[in-house]
Amino acid sequence: MARYVFVTWDGGGNRMPTIAIARALVERGHEVRILGHDSQAASYRAAGLRFTAFASAPGFVLDPRPAGMLRLFTDPGLADDTLSQLAADPADVVVVDCMLLAVADVLDRMEQTFVLLEHTMHGFLAPGFRVLGPLVWPRDVRVGRPRKHAAPILVASVPGLTAPFPPPPELSAVRGAIVYAGAMTPAVAAAPMEPTVAVSLSTFRFTDLVATWRRVLTAVDGLDARVVATLGPAMTAGEVAVPAGVEVHQWMPHEEVFARASLVIGHGGHGTTLAALAHGVPVLVLPLDATSDQPRMGRAVARAGVGATMSRRSQPALIRRAVEDALADDRMHARAKRLGAAIRTWDGPGRAADVLELSASVAR
Repeated sequence: MARYVFVTWDGGGNRMPTIAIARALVERGHEVRILGHDSQAASYRAAGLRFTAFASAPGFVLDPRPAGMLRLFTDPGLADDTLSQLAADPADVVVVDCMLLAVADVLDRMEQTFVLLEHTMHGFLAPGFRVLGPLVWPRDVRVGRPRKHAAPILVASVPGLTAPFPPPPELSAVRGAIVYAGAMTPAVAAAPMEPTVAVSLSTFRFTDLVATWRRVLTAVDGLDARVVATLGPAMTAGEVAVPAGVEVHQWMPHEEVFARASLVIGHGGHGTTLAALAHGVPVLVLPLDATSDQPRMGRAVARAGVGATMSRRSQPALIRRAVEDALADDRMHARAKRLGAAIRTWDGPGRAADVLELSASVAR
């Protein structure tokens, strides 16, 4: 049995891969605990995981503005909390969310074995980290060093959005490597009974979230297809006019709604997008946050021919046309089905657990 600590933050899209990997380790008999913001406690405990809140961040509420995110990622209090937890209860491997730069940096300086967990495609992070470098330097946080010395960098994704992609490499040399684990969401080949559009936007209340929902719902009004909308925790149905015939849920598991979908309309979050593609379903991406990986995810989907992307401020008529075009594009659907089949050949949580077990054996 090995001891693992996952150090995370309330980032929405990072919750699902963290829970999936942690539970895979628990099922193998390992000791796992989560260190994160108090706002995450309920979801992690509901997943049967041991959770401890950061002592330095009581009552955490995410500030999604760039300045707020920068403060979060370089917060020395989170690094101090991590060190305190490790001093009281040591771990064989610490798994650090890739955006917690201060935590990764301090562990690297102390030569503590740790794994960096990336919850989007690895190539999407490089441009952002190049921008962050000069911004975090005055805070005595280094971006390049912990990414270079993580053992390994574990990517909760696949190596590309075109199929087939190279098979996963052998796990015998993961130390210092970049290792793709695969998708973290259970998936099957989608089998819609009728043309079905699933709409699933962000769990965060970005500035344009409600306005984007209004434009999308107007666009699908009267569409010759079943429309299923999952609002998420950031808003309620009372904030938007829901057209007759649109099926609205506050929340539904991705694996339930996507398994019957012909098209997913999303914001470009990595988790939602990859879950749709794992089911072989094309995606129409309307990014809500230009500073995140959402625009890059949209462009990658469009380049791969498994979906399309457009501005969240597009008029409903343009969104409607894009939806109808995507529903009628047989080649797009064929490419998405091939990609979904390739993604489903990888057991994401199981492969991630394999990597972390090997990291623990190396640490010992």
